[in-house]
Formats: sequence, C-alpha cells, structure tokens
Amino acid sequence: MGLYMKDKAEMTSTTGQVQSKSFTQTIWQSFTASLGAIVFGMEDGTVSIFGLVFGVAASATSSHLVLLAGATGAISAAVSMMAGTYLDVSTERDRAQSAIATKQLEIEQMPQQVAQEVRDQLLTAGLTQQDAETVLTILQRTPDALLKDETAFNLQIGTSANQNPWVQSIWMFIADLFAAFVPVLPFAFLPLGSARTVSLIVTALLLLLLGIGRGIIGHKNVLVTALQTLAIAAAAAAAGLIVGSLVGGQIS
Repeated sequence: MGLYMKDKAEMTSTTGQVQSKSFTQTIWQSFTASLGAIVFGMEDGTVSIFGLVFGVAASATSSHLVLLAGATGAISAAVSMMAGTYLDVSTERDRAQSAIATKQLEIEQMPQQVAQEVRDQLLTAGLTQQDAETVLTILQRTPDALLKDETAFNLQIGTSANQNPWVQSIWMFIADLFAAFVPVLPFAFLPLGSARTVSLIVTALLLLLLGIGRGIIGHKNVLVTALQTLAIAAAAAAAGLIVGSLVGGQIS
C-alpha cells in the first residue's frame, strides 16, 4: 500500500511538471510569435504617451494632473491598439483561409491545370523535365502536399492562416500598456519638476533598448534604429510641448 501511494505521488508530480512545462512552452511560443507586435506596441505606447505627458506637463501645475492625463491616455491607447491588432490579424487570417479553400477547390476540380502550374514552376526553378515530373508525382500522391506547395510558393501565405488574433492582440495590449506607463509613473511618486526629469531619463533608456531590439529583430544597424526611435520620440515630445504651451497659454 505504501509503495502504491508513493508511485501514485510520483506520477502526480510528474504529470504536474509536464503540464507546467507545456504551459510555459505555450506562453513562450506565443511570445516569440508575437515579438514583432510586442516591439511595435511598446514603441507606439512609449512615443505617443511620452508626447502627451510632456505636453500636459508643460502647462500643468501639479503631478496629479499629468498622472491623470497620462494614465487615461495609456489605457485608451492600449485598448485601441489591442482592438486594431485583433481586427488586422483576424482579417489577414480570414483572407488566408479563404485563399486556401479556393485553391483546394481548384485542385479538386481542375487537377490537370494545377499540375501544369506546378510543373512550370519547377521547370522555371531550374529542374529538368524528368526531375520536375518526379517531384510532381510525389506531391500528387502525398495527401495535402500539393495544397501546401501551392500555399507556400504560389499564394505565399506563410503562417497567416494559423495566427490566433487573441494571442497577438493580448500581447499588443500588454506591451503597449507597460511601455505607455513608463513616462507616466514618475508623476505618481515625485513632484512635478523631478518627475519631468526622471520621466525623460527612463523613457529615453526604454526607447534606446527598443531601438536596439528593433535592429536585432530586423537584422539592421542597431545604432541607426536606436537613433531613429529616439528621434521620433523627441519629435513627439516637442510636438506635445508646443501644443501644451499654446493651449496652456490660451487657457491662462
């Protein structure tokens, strides 16, 4: 009885570890699949709210006013980006799935025509007539292989048909909201003058990191992408300061 209970406990522990590992892997896979959207979301959230915060801070009399405007703008922007990402990914996925269904119907109704298209593609790629016929024969006798070939090389859909819009949009929301609050949070703990300085420093550091990350992901010069990101943020801050000073002057 004691041995049975021990074995059962070990099996339960092993099952729990496998489930935990599977959940962690799922989260990590969704993160890597959404990495481009995450970097874009963080850049968008940081730049837009950075401009808003400094525009309000130019005419505000207390940190509380800047905090209120920044927090409201951050949440609104994150929700907006989440909705936009969901609609964009959903539309792209529906378009891809529709194209695949159309191609599947074409393969079923006009197999000779599709086979000739594939044959021509193989010959254009440099294969000999004999090799092209061999590859075409293999594709035709392998379930779904011809459809996958057409999807990859003719339709050039890639993974669009399998994207989960909820995964992409949730990551976008988290990234945008997190980054948007970076320029805002100093105004929750510091007086107005100090908050401006701290906000500027931490935001510049975050944008620098995002610019480097964008360069690494896009295989570009990280110095160029970092400077581009900082320049865009500086332009947004300048625009915010100008508008804030003008509006503040009109109100006062």
